[in-house]
Amino acid sequence: MTDPQRVLSVSELNRMAREVLEQSFPLFWVSGEISNLTRAASGHWYFSLKDQGAQVRCVMFRGRNSYLDWIPREGDKVEARAVVTLYEARGDFQLTIEFLQRAGLGSLFEAYEQLKAKLAAEGLFASEHKLAIPAHPATVGVVTSADAAALRDVLTTLRRRMLQ
Repeated sequence: MTDPQRVLSVSELNRMAREVLEQSFPLFWVSGEISNLTRAASGHWYFSLKDQGAQVRCVMFRGRNSYLDWIPREGDKVEARAVVTLYEARGDFQLTIEFLQRAGLGSLFEAYEQLKAKLAAEGLFASEHKLAIPAHPATVGVVTSADAAALRDVLTTLRRRMLQ
């Protein structure tokens, strides 16, 4: 592999990791539920495949997804023909999907839909139970570090808007 005394650059490390991953995982099938699906303007699809214990990021390039006669949706259970890749620039492990087929409605999504239907039947989503959003909130919570730029941005914006 490499000399343990040699200092690697990040680029070298990611390149070596990519090579190991891609050689260790030739084209294979994996099953999971679609989550966080984004259809980019480029035509590529980005999503996660998940089960009850884990998830993995995926990309399906336009050249591949254009062959499908259906469009996946959030919660779809699928079987994917994939290769493992490592996007070297960010060090992100992902699957590149070559082919996708339906495998039914995902059990996690199905459980979510059942819970949503149960709560709706109990009237918990009824408009008479909803409160109007106040025009001027009494309290605003900001969860961040005390010296974070995000906190300064929020405080500056609040001061500016309250003086108008």
